[in-house]
Amino acid sequence: MRIATWNVNSIRSRIDRVAAWLERSDVDVLAIQETKCRDDQFPELPLLAAGYEVAHHGLSQWNGVAVISRVGLDDVQIGFADMPTWGDPAAAEARAISAVCGGVRIWSLYVPNGRKLDDPHYLYKLQWLQQLRDDAAGWLAADPQAQIALTGDWNIAPHDEDVWDMAKFEGSTHVSKLEREAFAAIEDAGYSDVVRPHAPGPGTYTYWDYTQLRFPRREGMRIDFALCSPALAARVTGASIDREERKGKGASDHAPVVVDIA
Repeated sequence: MRIATWNVNSIRSRIDRVAAWLERSDVDVLAIQETKCRDDQFPELPLLAAGYEVAHHGLSQWNGVAVISRVGLDDVQIGFADMPTWGDPAAAEARAISAVCGGVRIWSLYVPNGRKLDDPHYLYKLQWLQQLRDDAAGWLAADPQAQIALTGDWNIAPHDEDVWDMAKFEGSTHVSKLEREAFAAIEDAGYSDVVRPHAPGPGTYTYWDYTQLRFPRREGMRIDFALCSPALAARVTGASIDREERKGKGASDHAPVVVDIA
């Protein structure tokens, strides 16, 4: 089975690219982030025509997550237990969805950005990650052989090599000590980054800002990951980042991350 994760930065703007990429890449399950639409606005027809089922959770023009699969889409779950809330009035955002696809629970996660270190959104991000870690650890405690993939846009560059120039990120989010510790805590809970061994750095990124020619200058960040439970990680036979999909007119600012499972 081949699974992938991709922040598409508006599914309505890029549905043609997504459908074409699925055909080329032969992906069985795709976790999508930042769909930027409500459920009734999701352009599912091209995906259904290609043989995929769709589970989407979107509340507005912000955030939005989906799992699409051609190997089954069962037991869809919206969010995780006690997921932190945001806004006024405070409510759970459309940042997490999962389904069992081909025997694997695939999570599509869009971790809060954090904005700035002194912004309340930063604390929200840390709380969100802590609750995810607690729940994810509980899933493994309940079933050590669970097949789980925590995939998505984590909005964290966990190592210095995951940004093009650490000096440029001094004092900003995505690289702060607390964010990196939150990411490491999920790894310590038993989930491993299964892509890095097959796509090592430095200079290996998944995101390039649209401004200042970041992509052609190779000035990117590695913030999209697939963290797998021990039983699933043992089945991974390969992984890659499709940098080519960041090229051309109408590209997302993120590249798809692909994982092959025996």
